[in-house]
Amino acid sequence: MMRTAGERMEELEDSHASDINQIRRLIDIGISLSSERNLDGLLEKIVDGAIEITNADGCTLYLLKGAELHFTVSRNVSMNMKVGGMSGNAPTFPPVPLSPAFVSSYAAITRKTINVPDVYKSEEFDFTGPKKYDQATGYRSMSMLVTPLMDYQNEVIGVLQLLNAKDRRTGKVIPFDTKYAALAKSLASQAAVAISNVSLIRETERLFESLLEVMATAMDARSKYTHGHIRRVAELALEMAQAINETDTGPLAGVKFGPDEINELRIAAWMHDIGKIVSPQHIMDKSVKLETIYDRSDLIRTRYELILAQAKVEGFETIANLARSGAGDNALAEARAGLDKEIRELEDERDFVLHCNNPGEFMEDEKVERLRAISQKTFVMNGDRLPRLSEDELHNLSVKKGTLTAEERLIMQSHIDVTIRMLQKIPFSRKYKNVPLYAGSHHEHLDGSGYPNRLTAEQMPTQSRILCLVDFLEALTAPDRPYKKSIPLDTVYKILRGEVEKNHLDGDLLHVLEEKDVFGRFSARYQNNSNGILKNGGA
Repeated sequence: MMRTAGERMEELEDSHASDINQIRRLIDIGISLSSERNLDGLLEKIVDGAIEITNADGCTLYLLKGAELHFTVSRNVSMNMKVGGMSGNAPTFPPVPLSPAFVSSYAAITRKTINVPDVYKSEEFDFTGPKKYDQATGYRSMSMLVTPLMDYQNEVIGVLQLLNAKDRRTGKVIPFDTKYAALAKSLASQAAVAISNVSLIRETERLFESLLEVMATAMDARSKYTHGHIRRVAELALEMAQAINETDTGPLAGVKFGPDEINELRIAAWMHDIGKIVSPQHIMDKSVKLETIYDRSDLIRTRYELILAQAKVEGFETIANLARSGAGDNALAEARAGLDKEIRELEDERDFVLHCNNPGEFMEDEKVERLRAISQKTFVMNGDRLPRLSEDELHNLSVKKGTLTAEERLIMQSHIDVTIRMLQKIPFSRKYKNVPLYAGSHHEHLDGSGYPNRLTAEQMPTQSRILCLVDFLEALTAPDRPYKKSIPLDTVYKILRGEVEKNHLDGDLLHVLEEKDVFGRFSARYQNNSNGILKNGGA
C-alpha cells in the first residue's frame, strides 16, 4: 500500500526525534560513566547503556589482558540473565584468545567495528560459542555488532559485543542499523576513557597503599620484640569495624562503616606507629632497666665480683695478721664469721640490685630507698673510690614499673608527634583525609588525660576510639614484648574494664569487643593471614 506524503513526513519526524533522543541518552550515559568510580559498577553501566541506545537484546563486555579477551559483564534481556558486574554472579566463561577467527578478537586486532547481520549465515568468523549457547538454552543468536574499546593512547583495552538488535515497533530481531554502529562506537570511546580513568585511579591507590604498607612493614621489622604489632593492630581494627557493622542493638547500632571508611581506618592502623622510625632502637627494645646499647647488668656483676674479691682479700689478710700475732681460736673464728657475713651481705646486695633490673618487679618505696643507700657505698678501683651504683644506674633501677625512665618514656611518646607531622605531609585524598587524626590519637583518653593533644571524648571519633582500644588490647596480649609476659584473656578484659572505669577507653566498644568475640575472631584469622595485612576491609 502506497504511503502518503504526510505519512512519510510523520515517519521521518519520528525517526528524527528518535535519533535526537538516542543522542541525548548517549550524552547522559557518558556523564553517568564519568562519575562512576566503582569498576564493576562502571562496566555494568556500559553494558546497560549499550543495550539501551542500540535496542539490543544482549551485550557482553570483554577486557584485554595480555593476549586474551576476558569476559567481565554480560546481560541478556529476554533471557533475564546478568553475569559479572554488580550482579553477584561471577563470570565462568573462558577467555577468548586473540585470534582473527573470533569476531571479538578480530575487532580488537583490526580496531574495526564489525556488523554481522546473521551469525548463522556468516562464514567469516567462528561462531561456535554462540551456537553452543543457543543449543543449550534455546536462544537464537542472530545479529551481532562488535566494536573495540580504545583508550586515550589509542590502545585497545577491550571489546563491546552487542547481540540481536530489535525493531522498536515490532520487537522483531533485525540486523544492526549503521546509525547504531556509530552510536555504539561513540559509547565505546567514552567507555574506554572511563574504564582507563577508573583503572588509573585504582592503580594509583594500590601503589599509594603499597608504599604505606612497605613503610609500616619496615617499621614493624625494626624491633624483634614489637615485630608484627602494626599488622595485628590493623587486623584487630578491621575486626572491630566489622563487629560494629554487625551490631543492631545498643548505642553503636546506628554506626555503620562503608568500604571507604573501613579502608581509611585500615590505612590509619598501618600508619599509627610510623613515627617510631625516629625512636632510638635501644629504647624501643629496652627489655631490662639497665639496658642501653647493651645490658649493663653484666657490668654490675663484674663490679660486685671485684668488690667481693677485695672483701675476701682484706678478710684473709685480717685473719692472717691475727694468726701471726698469736690471736686465739675465738678471735680467728670471729674474724672468719665476720668475713662470711660480709660476703653473704655483698652477694645479697648484688642479687637485690640485679632483681631490681627485672621489669616485672614493682618498685616499692622501700626498695628504692635501699637502692639509694647502696649507691652511697663505695669501692676502690685503680686507686679511685667509686660509688657501687652510679647516678644513672640508680635512676634506671628506681623505675617503678616497666623499664623506661621518665625521660625515655617522653622520647617514646614523642613518636606520636612525629607520626602526626609525617602524615600531615602526605596529600591524602578526601576519602582518606582523617588518617592523620585517627592514627595520631591512639594514645588519647576520653577524659583528656592522654597524649599528645589531650583530646576529649567529644574530639575523638569512633575510629580513633577503635585504635585506642585495639592498640591497648594488642599490647596486653602480645607474646613478644620485652618488658612483660603475655596476659591471660580474662585478665586482659579486667584491665580493659578498669580503663573504661577511668574514662580512658570507650565502654560501648569494649562491650562489642566482648559480645562479638572480636579477639577470638582475630586470633582465628591471624593464624590464616600472618603473612600480610588484610586487604580492603578483610575481603
